[in-house]
Amino acid sequence: SYGKRPGLLLQVNGIRIYTSEEVDAVNGTDTRLKCTFESSAKINPDHVTISWTFRPLSGGAGTLIFYYLTRPYPIDHGIFKKRISWAGDIMGGDASIIIRQVKFAYNGTYTCQVTNPPDVHGHFGEIKFRVVTTASFNELLKLAMFIGAGIAAVVFLLIIIMSCRRCKRKYKQRQLEGDEEAPRKERKDPTAW
Repeated sequence: SYGKRPGLLLQVNGIRIYTSEEVDAVNGTDTRLKCTFESSAKINPDHVTISWTFRPLSGGAGTLIFYYLTRPYPIDHGIFKKRISWAGDIMGGDASIIIRQVKFAYNGTYTCQVTNPPDVHGHFGEIKFRVVTTASFNELLKLAMFIGAGIAAVVFLLIIIMSCRRCKRKYKQRQLEGDEEAPRKERKDPTAW
């Protein structure tokens, strides 16, 4: 996913829910909507419920797009049919989902709500979701910096390797020159006693 901003924290009778405030995703990509939670009660995987709802930019009531109770229940109708996948881990406090092949009709507000009895009432996490044609300038800049850093690392490594080879050749050349000079110094004049 692209363009995430720092998380939002909301209190829910002992449950703290964390979501990104805004998420930008490139049209046609798979995007993870992250929702994590902490509960004051011990997590019981048989009783935790998670619901995700969607409200389009035009407003109106939210539509349930995903539900979890002991197992995931993606909604099998509407514009999200076969597009929502479970990406969470109940015991790890993760209630995330993945939206497959996002499209412009998915622009809107996504709401994550978690209950873990006795923590059952309270607020929820909201994500403003925007589908874009291409990656944002910041994302492209990060990608360019990453590629540039990779190229710089490879060039630096090649310079080190070439320098080592050059030093090795010079060292061998000096050794050969030293070996050639040594016999000359040891030679004695056969006429001298």
